[in-house]
Amino acid sequence: MSEQRFGEWILVRRHGHVAELVLDRPKAMNAVSSELAARLAEATRALGLDDSVRVVVLTSTHERAFCVGADLKERNSFTDADLSRQRPHARAAYTGVLELPMPTIAAVHGFALGGGFELALSCDVIVADSTAVVGLPEVSVGVIPGGGGTQLLPRRVGAARAAELIFSARRVEAEEARALGLIDQLVLEGQDRVEALALAGRIAGNSPVGLRAAKRALRLGHGLDLRAGLEVEDAAWRSVAFSGDRAEGVAAFNEKRKPEWPGH
Repeated sequence: MSEQRFGEWILVRRHGHVAELVLDRPKAMNAVSSELAARLAEATRALGLDDSVRVVVLTSTHERAFCVGADLKERNSFTDADLSRQRPHARAAYTGVLELPMPTIAAVHGFALGGGFELALSCDVIVADSTAVVGLPEVSVGVIPGGGGTQLLPRRVGAARAAELIFSARRVEAEEARALGLIDQLVLEGQDRVEALALAGRIAGNSPVGLRAAKRALRLGHGLDLRAGLEVEDAAWRSVAFSGDRAEGVAAFNEKRKPEWPGH
């Protein structure tokens, strides 16, 4: 396993074809400061350009929190000009996770609030343990979800449910979160990272070309009418149909062996 630091608070661990993107600011429960946001954006840019990465898992080193959202202590000292200058850096962090071209999994325990929950929502799958508490409480401090929450949450749970959760600013514990579709897999306490990495390992056994094309079709097709969505799917299919991965996959199936993906 290799490791690479991006500043003090972002760590990337490599587990073969799985990259673990680690939030590592434990003294502040991974609060998203300007510096953490900048380094997270930097790390996601690097991962997005690495063709050897097939799956990314977003994790936390804090025992009681995934991420508590924006660093309000830092924000308290900001002038309006400071806040305006920070905005592009904050957006780059959230969109950096959202736009990763390979499948992404969030491993959530404890508090995932505000921007912390938005980081999880930016992933394709959320695995959470029984201690998870999620929510978008931004209106309770005079702002709105600004890391994608107003757009990502209704895509998960529908417009009315998202409105109730955002307007009420309430926190949702793990069992209810699973029932509402705020998380995808609920696992035993302390097992979120283990289970997310295990899922990532299973996914990483599949074609990297196929995985990226499937994600592209899912993301680009969402919200389109059926006819337009099928055109998106067809374009994604054509991008893989004549690839080395497709040829290897068919050959391996017929030869009853595990495929060795060329990745192109």
